[in-house]
Amino acid sequence: MFRKHPLTEEFPEFAEKIHTMKVEDEHFKKLYDHYDEVDHEIYRIESDSEPASDETANHLRITRLRLKDEIYQMLKEN
Repeated sequence: MFRKHPLTEEFPEFAEKIHTMKVEDEHFKKLYDHYDEVDHEIYRIESDSEPASDETANHLRITRLRLKDEIYQMLKEN
């Protein structure tokens, strides 16, 4: 079953911090929004709502992972 991967579920221990940083840190908000867009795109591809090549899907998954890593680092540091 295909599902989205919202950051508050990926990092439940940081749920409040995620909300605060979205409001207070413009760079974090941009990363968060980009992650959300990529995650939604992957969900659409995996659920066959939007056709895409395997190469495109894999590229999006790598992008999501890199964004998630960067966001995690910011959450740990702040």
